[in-house]
Amino acid sequence: MDRTPSITLAALWMAGWLTLMLIIAIAGREAAREINVFQLMEMRSILGFLMLYPLVRAKGGFVAMKTTRLPQHIARNLIHYGAQLGWFLALTLIPIGQVVAIEFTMPIWTAILAAMFLSERMTIWKIAAIVLGVIGVVVIVRPATSEVNPGQLIALAAAVGFGVSVAMVKSLTRTEQTLAILFWMLVVQSAAGLLPALYVWTWPPTYLWGWVVVIAFCGTFSHYCMARALLHADATVVIPMDFLRVPLTAAAGWLIYSERLDLFTVLGAALILTGNLLNLKPNPSTKASARS
Repeated sequence: MDRTPSITLAALWMAGWLTLMLIIAIAGREAAREINVFQLMEMRSILGFLMLYPLVRAKGGFVAMKTTRLPQHIARNLIHYGAQLGWFLALTLIPIGQVVAIEFTMPIWTAILAAMFLSERMTIWKIAAIVLGVIGVVVIVRPATSEVNPGQLIALAAAVGFGVSVAMVKSLTRTEQTLAILFWMLVVQSAAGLLPALYVWTWPPTYLWGWVVVIAFCGTFSHYCMARALLHADATVVIPMDFLRVPLTAAAGWLIYSERLDLFTVLGAALILTGNLLNLKPNPSTKASARS
C-alpha cells in the first residue's frame, strides 16, 4: 500500500472530499424533507454498496476484504452511523449553513483524540489552523445569545461522533486498505439500520430517487477520498483542510438558494483559508520521513 507522506496528495484527496460533501449537504436537505432519516440512511448504504461492488470485485472480491480488526470496524461504523443520523436530522431542523458550521467543532475532537491515542504531534501550525478555523466559523455563524435550538445540540453531538470516527479511521489506515474500510462501513451501517428503516418504510416518489442516488454516490466515495487523504498525512493535518467546506457551503447557499453572502462570511472564509495555508507548512519530521 502506498503510504508516502505527502501533504500535496492529501490536499488533492481532500478536494474530492469537499466537493462531494458539498453536494451531499444539498441533496440530503432535499431528500430528508420527504422521507424518514432511517430510511434515507438505509437506502444510501445499500445503493453505496452496489456502487462499490465493482471496485471490490476488481480487488479480488469479498475474500480480499478480510480483516483482523472487525471489532474496530464495527465500533467505528456504529459511531459514524449515529453521527450521520444526527447530521441528516439536523438538516431538517436548522439552516444548512448552521449545520455545517457546528459540524466544524469536529477537528477539535479529532485532533485531541489523535494526539492522545495515535501519538500524532500537535505542532504550532496545526494548533493555529484549528484556532483560526474555529474563529472563522464563529465569525460566519455569529451565534446568537438566545436559547439553544435542539437541532444545534443534535448537530454538535454529530460533530463529536464524526471526530471520534475520523480518529478511528486514521488508526485503521495503518493496517487496512482504503477499500476495505469503506466496504465494512457500508456492511455494518446497512445491518445497523435495516430494522429501523423497515419499520418506517414508505415507498419514495420517483423524483426522490435521484436525490438518494446522489447521496449514495457522494456519501460512499467522499469517504474513499477522506481515507486516502489520511493515508498521506496526519489527521491533525488533513481535518483542518475541511474548514474550507464552510465558505464553500455559504457560496452554494448564495448561488442556489439566494442566501446573502455578507462581509462576515467573507472575513470568516479568509480566516479559515489562512489557517489552512498555515497547516500546509511541512514540519521537520515530515520532511525527514519523506527523504528516508
